[in-house]
Amino acid sequence: MTALVLFGPVVFGLIGAVLPAFGLLVPGADAPFAKALSWPGLPRALMVSVLSGVLSTIGALGVTVLILAGWHGTRPFAWLERVLSPLLAVPHAAAALGIAFLVSPSGWILRIPAGVLGWEQAPDLLILGDRWGLSLTAGLIAKEMPFLLLMVLAAMGQANAAPRLAVARSLGQGRVAGWLKAVFPSVYAQVRLPVLVVLVFGMTNVDVAVILGPSTPTTLSVQVTRWMTDPDLSARAVAAAGGLILFGATLGVLGLWLLAERLVARLGRAWIWSGVGLPERAARGAGLTLAGGSAIMVLAGLAALAMWSVAARWAYPDMLPEDLTLRSWMRFGPDMMDTALRTFAIAVAATLASLLLVIGCLEAEVRHGLTLSQRALWLLYLPLLVPQVTFLPGLQLLPLSLGIRPSLWLVLAGHVVFVLPYVFLSLSGPFRAWDVRLARVASGLGTSPNRILWRLRMPMLIGPVLTATAVGLAVSIGQYLPTLLLGGGRVTTLVTEAVALSSGGDRRAIGVWGLGQALAALLPFALALAVPAIIFRHRWGVRHV
Repeated sequence: MTALVLFGPVVFGLIGAVLPAFGLLVPGADAPFAKALSWPGLPRALMVSVLSGVLSTIGALGVTVLILAGWHGTRPFAWLERVLSPLLAVPHAAAALGIAFLVSPSGWILRIPAGVLGWEQAPDLLILGDRWGLSLTAGLIAKEMPFLLLMVLAAMGQANAAPRLAVARSLGQGRVAGWLKAVFPSVYAQVRLPVLVVLVFGMTNVDVAVILGPSTPTTLSVQVTRWMTDPDLSARAVAAAGGLILFGATLGVLGLWLLAERLVARLGRAWIWSGVGLPERAARGAGLTLAGGSAIMVLAGLAALAMWSVAARWAYPDMLPEDLTLRSWMRFGPDMMDTALRTFAIAVAATLASLLLVIGCLEAEVRHGLTLSQRALWLLYLPLLVPQVTFLPGLQLLPLSLGIRPSLWLVLAGHVVFVLPYVFLSLSGPFRAWDVRLARVASGLGTSPNRILWRLRMPMLIGPVLTATAVGLAVSIGQYLPTLLLGGGRVTTLVTEAVALSSGGDRRAIGVWGLGQALAALLPFALALAVPAIIFRHRWGVRHV
């Protein structure tokens, strides 16, 4: 059933995208591929999509490697890890809105020199929406780096990192060079799939591109979304064709990335045999500066959202508003509360369904002695490796052709497809690491496998289960495109409202909705940390399972 949930919607959606792209299913569709290819902005849109995806992946991976190579196991790294961990829960749209408040010509960053130099007007600079997508790339790096850091930290436990680094250091290598030569090759082999997921997301995301990306032309993923939401039904066939074009470009970039891996591996082996090191002090300083800067950018962006949500009058170039007021919260609060309840209802249902499927899979591994093969791991990442704008339009068009209209239930089903992989990745490690000797003792006392699962294993794993639940809720709360397309614009959530407001000029409304979305995602993580600490406050061993 889990394989069907992961594999079925992707294949179903791809079929629903291929048929309209060739003039089927959609009435009045005439040469959709020709219309998509004749769009004047296609070359620029493809270039920005590829550039932002590749540069953001290289940047996020590079910062992750530098901070781990130079500082892992030190006090600064422990501090940075505590700061970066909560940022995983911040939805992409909320982080992008906060970054936009920082780097815009009238944002917090440029207000510093404005106050010193006495500027009366914001500089006429194209920072947000620049034609090369550099602000989009910077935002993606700041948001994806914590995810890759978590993935690499999990992989280091299986890579014998400490002994390898000790051997490299004993041969005269510096800390950074030794880590890159002895540890990184083994670690990268384990995190290749998450890296490819970041690459695909960077090329095909919609919500971050709407907020930080260029507008004339947009990235191809945003243009496909516009075609898909066009009142003219024939435009949906063009959207399907555009999605397939982006899919082809994504496959091409993935192929080039895999070829680049081989080239870098050859160069790396030559570098290892050469014995040449690196400028250690500069490398360590760059890693700490870039990682700390990324964390500060996201946190300062959230602070900017919070400040604008309670600002009364805030004239340029003042660093702080003249007065604080709750007027904006009173104005938008009632509508946001209704939307938040709907958002949580979808997120809770999608997460519970994913948890049941994941626990069933993991328990089946235990009872039947199964192991997750590399092929099964690719299946787990399939919904994350295929661009959403490629198969989600098909998931909308095929039900429409069968008389099934966009609804809350379709949105819920779409969220499960994307929540389930993250829940599996969060829970599988602790579930498999649980001491099976406890189960053997219980079985020897006549306890059934079901009773062992629900009365012994799951209570002891309440912390990891709550963490996986928090991850699932955060992923669901941040799902923009599935909600927009599968809900047909009728199902509104916090992320759809925040992105819709991003094109307007009411910063106070953006601050309220953006901060509300961030708090909605952070609250489950706070509960996931607090509940086990309270339940197991007198059971030290269980608290650290």
